[in-house]
Amino acid sequence: MLDAKAALSRARSFADGFGLRAPVLLAPMAGACPPALSIAVANGGGMGACGALLMTPESIAEWVREVRSKSNGAFQLNTWIPDPSPRRDGAHEAAVRAFLARWGPEVPADAAEVPAPDFGSQCDAMIEAGPAVMSSIMGVYPPDVVERMKANKIRWFATATTVAEAREAEDAGADVVVAQGMEAGGHRGAFDASDAERNMVGLFSLVPAVKDAVRLPVVAAGGIADTRGVAAALLLGASAVQIGTGFLRTPEAQLSAVWADAIGNATPEETITTRAFSGRLGRSLRTRYALAATAPDAPTPAPYPIQRHLTQAMRSAAANSGTLDGIQAWAGQSARLAQTVSARELVGSLWDETQASLS
Repeated sequence: MLDAKAALSRARSFADGFGLRAPVLLAPMAGACPPALSIAVANGGGMGACGALLMTPESIAEWVREVRSKSNGAFQLNTWIPDPSPRRDGAHEAAVRAFLARWGPEVPADAAEVPAPDFGSQCDAMIEAGPAVMSSIMGVYPPDVVERMKANKIRWFATATTVAEAREAEDAGADVVVAQGMEAGGHRGAFDASDAERNMVGLFSLVPAVKDAVRLPVVAAGGIADTRGVAAALLLGASAVQIGTGFLRTPEAQLSAVWADAIGNATPEETITTRAFSGRLGRSLRTRYALAATAPDAPTPAPYPIQRHLTQAMRSAAANSGTLDGIQAWAGQSARLAQTVSARELVGSLWDETQASLS
């Protein structure tokens, strides 16, 4: 039997443990977590976040300095666990470049020759910054990084998309499991990139299954954007919720108008999972480009991160011109529930209304 009183007690205890007024976490979205958004979320009582995937150690430190200059609240720093080096196919990449030229500028032959982010240096910078939380996606941190986190009293939130991944994260030393349902916008957190399509588990199935499988607190992520979603996640056993798309229409997110407006009008079926932007599976709006890239005559996307590099010119041109087609317009299935109020106000109202509904 569902116990609303126990759900609220569990959530309040989790929030207290991180100095939060609300068990509401901003999702760490690479390229979509400006300091202003985390400042607003933290000052509203939630936990801010930085998706540091593409950031240098210097830019990570600068992000932290700016947030701390305007908020005393907690935040998480996140990066991806690196994939193995991709297998390259010059002929296939040429076909992808030719296809992309139909949607944006011509793609240079050397467009994919971009150095990978220095994972070790990113980890060093995050540990040096001393956040409340370091979080992971696409796998688990190496033992030496985990050991240094623990030594610096930084807690590790590990994203998992399956029960098996949650157990692996617990065994590796994670402090919290972020259960990411298939409804989530942006990249799927599958540990094995090739398994992402096969393991599409919805949040309502994933949260209770993970809760039963591990001894750690569980944070629910994916398709949560209003009080109903927060309350449901807590009743299913989550200790907190993590929200991404639900914050993208707030003014502090600084999203382009065309993307923000499209999010507000998108029904659940108007999102699609695709590898067409980065080579890794992610959920975006059902744009003309995203659909065309799955057509029978389209080349299959190159592996990550080659596809990301090849689509860079198209994505940049679309963003500069305000054209939705071509923008990497990530969005979860509850996108239309995203509100345009300030992020600070949204955190407060989500938690106040959830407490009222469960009391």
